Amino acid sequence: MKIKRVLAHQKKRAFIVQVAKKTYEVPYSTLAVKPSLQDPVVSVYVDKELGDLGFSYALRSGNGDSMLLEQVLEMHHDPEVARKRALYDLTCLAQQITQRSSLPKRAIARRLGCTPTHLYRLLDQTFYGKTIDQMVKLLSVLGVELKWRAIA
Repeated sequence: MKIKRVLAHQKKRAFIVQVAKKTYEVPYSTLAVKPSLQDPVVSVYVDKELGDLGFSYALRSGNGDSMLLEQVLEMHHDPEVARKRALYDLTCLAQQITQRSSLPKRAIARRLGCTPTHLYRLLDQTFYGKTIDQMVKLLSVLGVELKWRAIA
C-alpha cells in the first residue's frame, strides 16, 4: 500500500493522507516538528525517496520532517498493522527458541507436519504469508505456552 496523495489542511490543522480507498488525518499536534501560525506549512509531498511509503513537509522557517505510512496507520489503529506486528513478534520469539533448542529443524518440521522449507518461511520475519495460527502451532511444538493479555 502506498500513499497516493497528501494535503495540508490549514483549517483542520492536519495533513490529509489518501491511501487506496481510505483517507487519514494526521493532526499537526502529533508531529515531531509542529507547524504554527508563525511557522506554517509551505510544502507537503509524497516522498519518492521513501518509495511513496511516507510524506515530507517543510515549514516557512526551513524546518521540516517526514512521516511514514506505517506511523499513520499505527496512529489510526489499523488492524493490518496490529496483525503484522503480532506476526513479527511471534516470529522473533520462535527464532530465539529454535536457536536455543537442541531439536534439529527437521524434527521440528516433522512434529509440525510441514516441510523444512515451510518451517524456514515461518521463521522468516519478512514473510507475511503466514498466519498467527501457524505461529501458535510452531511455538507449541517448541514447548512454549502463550498467554494473551489485552491492553486497552
